[in-house]
Amino acid sequence: MAGHSKWNNIKNRKGAQDAAKGKVFGEVAKLIRIAVKEGGSDDPKFNAGLRVALDKARSANMPKEKIQKAIERGMGKSSSGASIQEITYEGFGPGGVAMIVVALTDNVNRTAGDMKFAFSRNNGSMGGPGSAMYMFQRAQDGGYEATMKIDVEDNATKLQLQKLVDAIREIEDVEDVYVATDGIDEDEK
Repeated sequence: MAGHSKWNNIKNRKGAQDAAKGKVFGEVAKLIRIAVKEGGSDDPKFNAGLRVALDKARSANMPKEKIQKAIERGMGKSSSGASIQEITYEGFGPGGVAMIVVALTDNVNRTAGDMKFAFSRNNGSMGGPGSAMYMFQRAQDGGYEATMKIDVEDNATKLQLQKLVDAIREIEDVEDVYVATDGIDEDEK
């Protein structure tokens, strides 16, 4: 009766539950960071967006430590006292599609390593400064929009590109991902 141990079943079930909970906590933390940044205040009395995000965090049973960490990151501070920096990474996905990734981090080396790992594991490559930026322009909302789009007609390439975007989005420090093609789910909001 190999593979039928009670411990193995518990381990697999708990692993799946923890992964789902972690994904929800990540999404809620991002909402909190955005609400603090846009509202300009870490006090829910003066920031309606933060109040809504905190209600979502409470309904998801998010721990207070994670909520506080997200608020501090939104204000540009980290729990260790280091300042948070905004870094823009450029790269290319499958099919040569240009990408821009905006990250907020207190540890540039860790984030750069995570980005390189995500790109290399998903058929992409990191680019140097200016290698993909010329294909984008600043949007009015502070993000980026593609000025030159690359057509990707192969479904396998589109799936690989979507997998890359999802892998990058799973990195905790990543705020936004912009892709120079149509048919890719860029925004997870």
